[in-house]
Amino acid sequence: MAVEIEAKMKVSDLEAVRVRLREHGAERAGAHFEVNEFFDTEDRTLLAADKGLRLRRSRDKATGEEKFVITFKGPRQHGPLKSRAEAEVTVGSFDDAQRLLHALGYVTILVFEKRRESWELAGCKVELDELPHLGTFVEIEGPREQDVLKVRELLRLGDRPMIKTGYAALLSTYLQEHGRSQRVVRFS
Repeated sequence: MAVEIEAKMKVSDLEAVRVRLREHGAERAGAHFEVNEFFDTEDRTLLAADKGLRLRRSRDKATGEEKFVITFKGPRQHGPLKSRAEAEVTVGSFDDAQRLLHALGYVTILVFEKRRESWELAGCKVELDELPHLGTFVEIEGPREQDVLKVRELLRLGDRPMIKTGYAALLSTYLQEHGRSQRVVRFS
């Protein structure tokens, strides 16, 4: 399995990050609207083992083309950045993949929408994300920690605290703190 190495920071202004990306010659790789559905067993076996199982529907904003990906994430590894084993499989049908996961005994625990704009800079993927209730974030993913940290500095985000928690956990915490029992989180 590949290892995902990333730094995630909350930001208030994505446009300022776009300006810095352009200044450093980053290439825009597209924009997508996502629906992310997270699965677990009834007794939350995956959560207890710090693992994740997601089905993502991603629609390209320019072309309307859709892509469906099942992702398994292993436990987080120790270190300054968020690192974990990750395996992804592209599937032909969101509905069929969803039925398969349910047939295997997994239940839907959370569904949320996300707007994502993708860039490439210095061998790293830079994602500009917007989520309902949580706001805007920058994720930098690269092959090595030093590459990720270098891009973080280029974008002048070195003073921003890094968040090791995934969006699903951040949203779940938000919903609990605000007394909401919903499992589907959408932009208005």
